Amino acid sequence: MTQFQKAKSFLIPKLGQIAHFLMKQGVSMVGNLLYGLLCVRMLPVPDYAKFAVLFGYMGTLTVLLDIGISSTLTPMVGEQITNLQLIANYVAAIRRLTQRLYLIVAPLAAIIFILLVERQHWGSWVVAQMLLALLVAAWFARISSSYGAILIVRRDRSHYYRIQMIGSLGSLSLLVVFWAFHHVNIYVAILLNVAQVTFIASSYFRRAKKLLGVRGESSPQKEKAIVRLALPNLPGTLFYAVQGQITLMMITVFGHTSSVAGIGALSRLSQILVFLSQMNPVLVEPFFAKLPAARLKRMYLLAVFSVAVFATIFSVVAFLFPQVFLWILGPHYENLRFEVGLIVLASSIRYVSGFMFVIHSSRRFVYWWNNLTNIILTLTVQAVLVWKLDLSTVRSVLYLNIASALVSLLIACACGVYGFLRGPQKMEAVTVA
Repeated sequence: MTQFQKAKSFLIPKLGQIAHFLMKQGVSMVGNLLYGLLCVRMLPVPDYAKFAVLFGYMGTLTVLLDIGISSTLTPMVGEQITNLQLIANYVAAIRRLTQRLYLIVAPLAAIIFILLVERQHWGSWVVAQMLLALLVAAWFARISSSYGAILIVRRDRSHYYRIQMIGSLGSLSLLVVFWAFHHVNIYVAILLNVAQVTFIASSYFRRAKKLLGVRGESSPQKEKAIVRLALPNLPGTLFYAVQGQITLMMITVFGHTSSVAGIGALSRLSQILVFLSQMNPVLVEPFFAKLPAARLKRMYLLAVFSVAVFATIFSVVAFLFPQVFLWILGPHYENLRFEVGLIVLASSIRYVSGFMFVIHSSRRFVYWWNNLTNIILTLTVQAVLVWKLDLSTVRSVLYLNIASALVSLLIACACGVYGFLRGPQKMEAVTVA
């Protein structure tokens, strides 16, 4: 077989998977992106500030309610994807662990949310309604993570994408209908979003149940194995749960409602890269998890370099042509020209480091030191910037975000080097079902 034939046999299936992802997952991501951008345009600035804070905080809470537990299913199952009982048993263990987490984390998260928005003076009744929506959506998002992982492991990507497409386009269509009848308000925007999360979670649950066809049984041994694999990433996961929304949280505490809305609107632009990051657990992680060790380093360097080049070009475009992005956001935010480049730059840096993290996780390049070092360095940098900058302005908060992202990228690079030199985390052999 010639080199061209080898390259063709390797690339064609991968390009087919990417095209399938773009056609299926792309539709749902575009639907979600349009939904958020329509909310930016349709809602008054004070209402959009509430919308942005609620779902930004929900993103943090969703991570805290899982802390990487669901992502252990793929490496734990490994190549035994036909062993349905084993998969069901691990899922049962994941479900028990995440249910306990919800009972502990949800009440604490509710208290922190109240303290976070206290300065905005939105009123106790409004905050109570936001809390109810937050806790319901977070519960179903947790279910979605646990059972969606089964579809990925069983390679049922068609249903995985289809469910997201229906949820995304359904909520978008309903929003347009409400807009046509002049009934779009903060309640409609929030409830349609919660309905989408609920639909996706229940659909994943039903499909996963059909795929497995067996009832799983948790065990202390499997719960311990899951915790052991997830534990080295725990400090980093907890830290990233907060860092992912650090700009919104900072501006909520220190800034005014208009600044909160500005950060929320700009954050919608970063959703463009979120679309690509969705490929990581679906395509990138399984590919690198199965990749032979002899080919790992070359493919790793090629993949990281390609992603870094793309992220750089995207950031440059944002700085040179901010008016394109501002047209998307609408007239309320036309004064944020330079801030557009800053938010895209921060998102690009985080996209590259997140891409590297997924590969590291798939090869068990997970260690205590990298997460702890990242936390210490990031908190140090942020402490200095909190002291030096006026965090009531959008631009200053974005500078803090970029500095934090650069620290994460530096640590990700160090972790990759260490992983190739010292090897993956060792794990005990796991007995079959």
